[in-house]
Amino acid sequence: MQHSVVSQQEWLAVRKALLAREKEFTKARDALSAARRDLPWFKVDKTYTFDTPQGRKMLGELFGGRSQLVIYHFMLGPGWVQGCPSCSFLADHFDGASIHLAQRDVSFMAVSRAPLAEIDAYKTRMGWRFPWVSSFGSDFNSDFDVSFNKTDVAAKTLAYNYDTVAVNSEELPGLSVFYRNERGEVFHTYSTYARGLDILVGAYNFLDLTPKGRDEDSLPWTMAWVRRHDEYEASQQPSCCG
Repeated sequence: MQHSVVSQQEWLAVRKALLAREKEFTKARDALSAARRDLPWFKVDKTYTFDTPQGRKMLGELFGGRSQLVIYHFMLGPGWVQGCPSCSFLADHFDGASIHLAQRDVSFMAVSRAPLAEIDAYKTRMGWRFPWVSSFGSDFNSDFDVSFNKTDVAAKTLAYNYDTVAVNSEELPGLSVFYRNERGEVFHTYSTYARGLDILVGAYNFLDLTPKGRDEDSLPWTMAWVRRHDEYEASQQPSCCG
């Protein structure tokens, strides 16, 4: 890997210049987050039901006594042997965040169209603890543009990420946010898809600090290197003992 090498004094001058840009980016990101919070809401009047370990529940019952709910649309369709590798990559970050989100009036869970038994089997394999429920038999996934029927996939006329795109899967990833008021009314406040999910990937934030970065430019597609965490070779696993 070829790179320029300078004195510490020269490095410090360049680093300070970059710091000014980083601060500008932080302020711009804060402003974008504020604009996101200022988006109008729409009321969810349609009834959606989910299979949970505690029985059948409606959308408003998933909030767990909190006023805000974040749902990750996990790519695990009915009959799938295992979940999407990229969704699994993101999901490895969920357990650490969930306990902290709860302190800020936010409940978090994943939702998939696979039946609950198939979800539980994969969740057990991966060792995850975050809540994960099934929307099997509900329109929830299709209404939030993350699940599609075979006819739509074949016709390549899918509404995804606020555009019409061509994909080859009946399931795609996304994240949706909801608010529940004191009267029990539920509102949809935000959804994001595709690269909008990058912010959830803590490992990417680490990689973005390194000389090689994400190192994905030569790959056939983004995240082509990603494996489920139990599929990496043992020699690649981190160890504190050498």
